[in-house]
Amino acid sequence: MKTKTVKAVVLGALFACGGAMADAESGDEWSYAPGEGVSFGEQQVVTAEFGVSFDSRYMTYGVVDGKDPIVTPSAQLTFADWVYVGVEAIYDTTKGNGKRGGYGNRAGKYTTLDMIVGLAHDFDLCESLGALSVDFNYIYEYLPRYHGEVGDTQYLNLELSLGDLWFEPTFWVERDLMADDGTYFNLNVGHTFALVDGETEEDDPVLTFKPSIGQGFGNSKRTHGYFDESSGGFDHAGFMDTTVMGEFEWALCDWLSLGAYVACSDYLLDSNMRDAARDYNGEWGKSCDKSWNVYGGVALTATF
Repeated sequence: MKTKTVKAVVLGALFACGGAMADAESGDEWSYAPGEGVSFGEQQVVTAEFGVSFDSRYMTYGVVDGKDPIVTPSAQLTFADWVYVGVEAIYDTTKGNGKRGGYGNRAGKYTTLDMIVGLAHDFDLCESLGALSVDFNYIYEYLPRYHGEVGDTQYLNLELSLGDLWFEPTFWVERDLMADDGTYFNLNVGHTFALVDGETEEDDPVLTFKPSIGQGFGNSKRTHGYFDESSGGFDHAGFMDTTVMGEFEWALCDWLSLGAYVACSDYLLDSNMRDAARDYNGEWGKSCDKSWNVYGGVALTATF
């Protein structure tokens, strides 16, 4: 992870070099603003984002991959408002996840390490649709070796969203290239309500709340790879997790925000899938022996 010292040196160097290269005739010049990064005129050059989140359970596709809390630090650099690189790691907070998950005691140690490179940009469509946000990325996920076993995998992700529409639709596709060679789809809709407005109409809200609902779908390779071992054989595509979520976001200042969420996931649309999810969750003990889960978390994000 990037340290504060490295971050300050990088941003300071960019700012200093930019000031020396200012174009006096055109009026373009280098500038830096917390929360907006380094810019040259109207063009964003680089921004840095650092975050840490705490989740009450390790949830994936609406099922339990760790019944005890996890902590996830992350960092990302975005260049020219197009290209980004990032890293994030999941840390166990107790011994329980590793012991029941089959990878030993990793309390206080990372259990996955993701290296990310992607392209992300907003495209103006028309007045009625607003901007289309596109995010395409590649992830290499490294898992620490346990008894010599290699559990690494790779992902391709595509996310499309229309955040200017009232119901803010987001469509996500994930392609696993190594673990199960499967594909997962998710469609999410919701709406962001401003609970506390900014000082002016142009300012972003200080406090927002977004209720949403999302529905996942997995092809046969994804469901087979995820549920086959626990369910004794699973071989068909189908609707996976339905997730209802409420999210709060509080802008503490221009560059720092605090988020919190609570969610409930269940497998509502396919009875066979629901049974498979119940079996999968049940491997974490009798308290998890059901297809639904309620969980939540908080996150702190700083943008420079």
